[in-house]
Amino acid sequence: MTGLASVLRGLAVSAAAGLLAATAAVPSAQARPEPKAPKEFVALSSVDRTIIQEMRYTTEHNFVGEPVDGYRQPLCILTRPAAEALHRAQVKLLARGYSLKVYDCYRPQRAVDHFVRWAQDLADERMKKEFYPRVDKSRLFEDGYIAEKSGHSRGSTLDVTIVRLPAARTRPYVPGEKLVDCAAPRDERFPDNSVDMGTGFDCFDTLSHTDDPRILGVQRANRQLLKGTLAEQGFVNLPEEWWHFTFKPEPFPGTFFDFPVARRSVAGH
Repeated sequence: MTGLASVLRGLAVSAAAGLLAATAAVPSAQARPEPKAPKEFVALSSVDRTIIQEMRYTTEHNFVGEPVDGYRQPLCILTRPAAEALHRAQVKLLARGYSLKVYDCYRPQRAVDHFVRWAQDLADERMKKEFYPRVDKSRLFEDGYIAEKSGHSRGSTLDVTIVRLPAARTRPYVPGEKLVDCAAPRDERFPDNSVDMGTGFDCFDTLSHTDDPRILGVQRANRQLLKGTLAEQGFVNLPEEWWHFTFKPEPFPGTFFDFPVARRSVAGH
C-alpha cells in the first residue's frame, strides 16, 4: 500500500505542475498591455513646458469627489495639432503677462463611463455644495452636464483658464474640507489661481455660460481674453462652459479613445 500511495502522490504532483504550467502559458486579462495612443498624440509638456497643468481628475477635487478612472498621472495629452495651437496661444499670453492653465485634456472613455455611473447614483452628493448647488442631480443628463460620450475622448478638446504671472500657488484641496459654492465671489470660493472668470472650473450652473449677461466687467473681459486668444489659433468654445475649447479641424472627429492618461501612452511620440 505504501508503494501505491507514493505512486499516486507522484502522479498528483505531476498533474498539479502541469496545470500550473498551462495556466502560466495563458496570459490573464490583467497582464494584457494597455492600449497606447496613436502617434498623433503627444504630452503637452513636450510641446510647451510653460503652460501650467492642474489636472483635476487625478485628485479628489472634482464633482465626483475621487480620482477618476483612467487618470494614472497628472498629465495633459492632446493631439499634436491641438498642442501646437495651444503653444501659439501661450506665446501671445506670455507677452501680456499671463499663462494658460489646463484642468483637463484628453479624457479616456473609461473616465466618461465613471462620470455616467456617478450621475446615476443619486445618493452620492458629497461634492454638490461646490459643483452643482442649484442643480438637482437627477437632471444632470437632461440638462447636458453629463453625457455618455465626450469630445475630450477624441483628443483635441481641453478645459483651460488664464493665470496672471507670476503665478500664485494654488493650495492643495483637503478631502472633507468645507465646500463653497462655485459661483460665489472669487474671494469666497476655492482659492484657484485663475483670474476671476465669474465661476470656478466645472461649475454646473448657467453662470458658466461664456456669454451669460450677468457676467460683467473684469470677469467678462477675462472670459473674452481667453476665448479670443484661443479662437485666433483655431479653438472653438462650447457656449455652456467658459473653460471648454476644441481645436478645429479635429484629427479624429469620430473616434473616442480609451488609452489611459499616462506617460507610457505617448512614450516615444
